[in-house]
Amino acid sequence: MTVDKLIIRAFEEKDRGSLTNLWKRCSLTVPYNNPDRDIDFAKGRENSEILIGLAADTVVASVMAGHDGHRGWIYYVAVDPDYQGRRWGRRIVEAGEEWLRARGVPKAQLMIRETNTQVRSFYEAMGWEAIPRTVMQKWLK
Repeated sequence: MTVDKLIIRAFEEKDRGSLTNLWKRCSLTVPYNNPDRDIDFAKGRENSEILIGLAADTVVASVMAGHDGHRGWIYYVAVDPDYQGRRWGRRIVEAGEEWLRARGVPKAQLMIRETNTQVRSFYEAMGWEAIPRTVMQKWLK
């Protein structure tokens, strides 16, 4: 069966298992980022949203968007490997961008792991550009 239609909507609790499986299938999870904890932190908040893409009622794409009022961030962009090549990655990222734009956020940023070299050209083709910044972190827990 060929599925050509992607429906994008907000995450609902019934999507949790399918969404975390998608993230694992797309190698987005790492030991220090618990996907369930990330979902709990983002869902139902004023400054963040998880959007999913459905094909024939199956979760095949995702984006998490959040903002601090000044800059937005895009996280957990995924398209199931069996559904790649249909421009659904572009559509789900654009949905995240639109979510931020609708809230008056003037710019969006994302981070790419150094080991994920193939995705950089995907974002560049969408108008994203690398910026000369040093990203620092401090674990609070």
